[in-house]
Amino acid sequence: MTSPIHSLDARYYTDPAIYAKECKGLLAKTWQFGCHGSALPLPGSYTSFDIAGESLFAIRDRDHRIRVFYNVCQHRAHQLVSGSGRVPAIVCPYHAWSYHLDGRLRSAPNLDVVAGVDTASICLSEVKVEEFLGFVFVNLDPEAAPMDQWFPHARQELMEWVPNWDRLKPLEWVEIPEDCNWKVSVENYSECYHCALNHPTFASGVVKPETYDIQPQGKCLRHTTECQNLADMTYDIQSGFDHFDQYSSWFLWPMFSFQVYPGNVLNTYHWRAVDADHVVVWRGWYSVDGAENDTVRKLAKQDRETTVEEDIHLVESVQRGLCSRGYRPGPLVIDPEGGVNSEHPVMHLQRWMKEAIDA
Repeated sequence: MTSPIHSLDARYYTDPAIYAKECKGLLAKTWQFGCHGSALPLPGSYTSFDIAGESLFAIRDRDHRIRVFYNVCQHRAHQLVSGSGRVPAIVCPYHAWSYHLDGRLRSAPNLDVVAGVDTASICLSEVKVEEFLGFVFVNLDPEAAPMDQWFPHARQELMEWVPNWDRLKPLEWVEIPEDCNWKVSVENYSECYHCALNHPTFASGVVKPETYDIQPQGKCLRHTTECQNLADMTYDIQSGFDHFDQYSSWFLWPMFSFQVYPGNVLNTYHWRAVDADHVVVWRGWYSVDGAENDTVRKLAKQDRETTVEEDIHLVESVQRGLCSRGYRPGPLVIDPEGGVNSEHPVMHLQRWMKEAIDA
């Protein structure tokens, strides 16, 4: 780099037309978190969610495979399900057209009086889906490359840091509404230039800021750091697993991150954009079999009362500032050596954002 790289223009975070374009492009052509696999324990178990403005639902079929469909009947477009539950077949509440758990048409009242209908060709519209360490991700682009190509090494590394991943289930979901554009929140998460000033508990109690660095790994931003004096930790980190004395994070572009705290404690961030000015951040905390765990509960509470609360004020202030006619995008602080006081992760994010929007 021979000249400064400036932050994106404010319109990328404030213009509803850009958000609408993201829903049709960026958010519809990237891997998005839908649900945790434990929400679908048995054949016929389903749960619904929205991605890029589309209503979808995940369901476990009779072969125990997880499928994701657009939540729309192929007859006259009524939505099929809401919330979560378990059904022997998917039945439209409008005219009782029903579908097998694999999406094929099962029956339709009086349809046999219509000549020439090829019932075998009628099936629900399916969405590309992958299970990633128990988490169900979807991509509305049928030609999307597998997640391992998007996020090289992330799956293998996470399996090393969380070797009991297949036994973990959600213990607690915390929904955090933020009055800001989703990209403002993601950028804030993806740099620690602000940590020492704004997150004293995180910066002094978990990570060692002078060793904190974030580097791209495909479309994953890989957070690494040494930890502070682990003798001062407020809980027993002796899990019996490798990496028990480390913190790491894997941000999967554009809206999901895995974090592993000392003691191999898994937690996640998931951003769900509402509109150009609002996002809901889901904080997930996990325990073996979803069983009550005092350590995880205390960590979640501490996180809510410190880092989470501190970040809400930061990102909402940024969004207000982006709406000011007095704002002129300043240069990003890019340190060629990386490190905690460098905004190179924001540089990568903003390039990915701009490429997706301007494409």
